Amino acid sequence: MRPWASVSVGLAVVALLVGAGVVGFLVGAGRGAVPAGRERLVVAIQPTMAVSDMLEKARLLERFLEERLGGKVDVEIYVPTTYAAVVEALRYGHAQVAFMSAWPSLLAVQMAGAQVALAEVREVVHGQEKVEAPFYFSYWVVLREGPYPDLASLKGKRACFPSPISTSGYVAPMGRLAELGYIRVPVGKEADPREFFGEVLFGGGYAQCWEALRRGQVDVTIIAGDVSERLYREVLGATRVLEQQGPIPSHAVVVSRDLADPLRARVLEAIEALGAPEHRDLMRSFISALFVGFQRTTAEAHLGSLHRYLQLVRLKYVERLG
Repeated sequence: MRPWASVSVGLAVVALLVGAGVVGFLVGAGRGAVPAGRERLVVAIQPTMAVSDMLEKARLLERFLEERLGGKVDVEIYVPTTYAAVVEALRYGHAQVAFMSAWPSLLAVQMAGAQVALAEVREVVHGQEKVEAPFYFSYWVVLREGPYPDLASLKGKRACFPSPISTSGYVAPMGRLAELGYIRVPVGKEADPREFFGEVLFGGGYAQCWEALRRGQVDVTIIAGDVSERLYREVLGATRVLEQQGPIPSHAVVVSRDLADPLRARVLEAIEALGAPEHRDLMRSFISALFVGFQRTTAEAHLGSLHRYLQLVRLKYVERLG
């Protein structure tokens, strides 16, 4: 059985990607046929900006990895247009490596039999302390002068969540509500924040939710230790923290079950080399502005807390195309 196969987490799309059809959902920076005597390594990276911009920067990563692999491997970067596409690419052998955020990484483990090999180490803030770590926390906050002493006092009030697919901004906070007994999750159902809050807004980001709280449009929101330090300290300087949840895992490097040694070991060593100070800007420019490096890990070690929260709230990762 695959790790955590019993977790009630699904991936829904308008048309489920299968087999070779996944290629149609990937936009690549590849160069066609592999030269004789070389292997091909396909690396999928979830989009963080316009695909065209990412592909231009991806060519630098391709060259870096090829050089680190001794010129014997033809590296091809793909930018999937959906999370579903990269999970299916790993599942059907169209990609051997993927840079993914935490929840899609868990889906890749569950649905594609993939392995979490590396955790991204980031510059994040734990409470008031800036640290380098592969995890962080998120916090329920209310305006400093507001009347709410704890989460219990917010029953029936207005809440803003950054996104319904955010690990730190929705999954973990909902898990905390369940831990405290403020919401119940019937068998076969997903957790619903409206069971506790009178009005729920999905703001589209932490900054938007902070603006809604600041303007008095909601009574409580979430802030996370992996947002920009400026935004984080601005929010904490004007609010009170009622609860925290975590540790919340950072992004991960996921590898296909078909990527075997010795190539697997060489690829992971090449990716770890991106953490050297002289190479960090390559990752920071188009994957994570907070990037410091990578550390070896496993799905159980890195995604354990996420797995626990998903067990509590039974949320499904729903992604629709078009």
